[in-house]
Amino acid sequence: MNDRREIFGWTMYDWANSGFQTTVLTVLAGPYITALAQSDVGENGVIAAVGPFLVTAKSLFPYCIGLSVFLEVFLLPWLGAVVDYTAAKARTLAALCYTGSAAACLLYFVAGRHYVAGGLLIVVANLAFGASNGIYNALLNDVASPDRRDQVSSRGYALGYIGGGLLLLLNLALLQNGARFGVDTGHAVRISLASAGLWWGGFAAVTFTRLRPHRAARRLPRGESYVAAGIRQLARSLAELGRRRQALRFAIAYMLYNDGIQTVIAMSSLFLAQELFVARGLPTDQSFLITLVLMIQFVAFFGAEGFERVSRRIGAKRAVLLSLFLWSAVVVYAYGWVYTKRDAWIAGAAIAIVLGGSQALSRSLFSRMIPEGHEGSFFGIYEISERGTSWIGPIIFGAVAAATNSYRQALLSLIVLFVAGAVLLAATDVYVAAPSR
Repeated sequence: MNDRREIFGWTMYDWANSGFQTTVLTVLAGPYITALAQSDVGENGVIAAVGPFLVTAKSLFPYCIGLSVFLEVFLLPWLGAVVDYTAAKARTLAALCYTGSAAACLLYFVAGRHYVAGGLLIVVANLAFGASNGIYNALLNDVASPDRRDQVSSRGYALGYIGGGLLLLLNLALLQNGARFGVDTGHAVRISLASAGLWWGGFAAVTFTRLRPHRAARRLPRGESYVAAGIRQLARSLAELGRRRQALRFAIAYMLYNDGIQTVIAMSSLFLAQELFVARGLPTDQSFLITLVLMIQFVAFFGAEGFERVSRRIGAKRAVLLSLFLWSAVVVYAYGWVYTKRDAWIAGAAIAIVLGGSQALSRSLFSRMIPEGHEGSFFGIYEISERGTSWIGPIIFGAVAAATNSYRQALLSLIVLFVAGAVLLAATDVYVAAPSR
């Protein structure tokens, strides 16, 4: 524990997978797949009816994100419970990493009327992304002692912003200069989507060469399979979480407010592309969207480090509550005042300041509340609403967008998640976990 080489390897996974989050989830996939659908069925034409839900051109991408995370609701807690019985967390992390990176690479072939296939690839890639993050987060307790977790967690997020931002910078250069080499905009977008998969898998190799084997938190019962043991461990962890009411309250609060954060991040480019360009009959300015997210990524590096310093003065819980107040203000501002590129820059700057602190400090806070031996399963539950894995928000966003044909109404509806999460967090007593019974 606290080995510098291993900590560096752990933080580098943030650098690796943030390329997928920024290039695919945040910037390019939503506008690209939505544009393909709109060219086929119209601005908000119906693609399919799934029970009471109409999947329209505007709701396709939000629903794909929501579906991927709905599946994670069942997979992640069980998978986390399984890894509590194995010393092969790093190998499991690698398997999920390379499944997700392969699906991202296949996005290169999505063009024309293949937008539904593109949506399914997003489901697979985001499912693997979320599942791998659950195991990655659980490894924080193996690589860093409680007194260093705020620092290590914040450093991981900070490196992620730089890594994701650097890949975006390269993709921006391709989009702006591709025509010189005979690469049109659509082809440049597909190359950029595939580059995120290559970046994710390539830099993750640094992580896997530096993580050391750690002993299993629990010994597998004789004659029992990992599947059955995982189910039993999950049941025990849920019972343990139920007994630890403050930890349960924190988990619910985090699920709500971070779901709002992730939905704002995932839908921001889609919102701006539609409201600033498509709604006015203008071609989407991909270079502007990438440049804006680049600014957010690089400023968020300092935001993550800065909020860690704020937490030393006022405490991590109060620092997170402060960030949630600012997130609510951003949503209201975007609904009522974002009509120009200048307005978008102001909203982006505010997001950059609070983005890293709200997430990094939440992760380290929760890590202290986990009883020994339940790290994997507790973080599997936590991961249901971690980065890129929101599910309530996209479903709310997609349903409101489909019903009102307005992304502004859809964005404003997310404020309920920030308010509810903040109220629950304020009522939570954050503590260091005692041993489990």
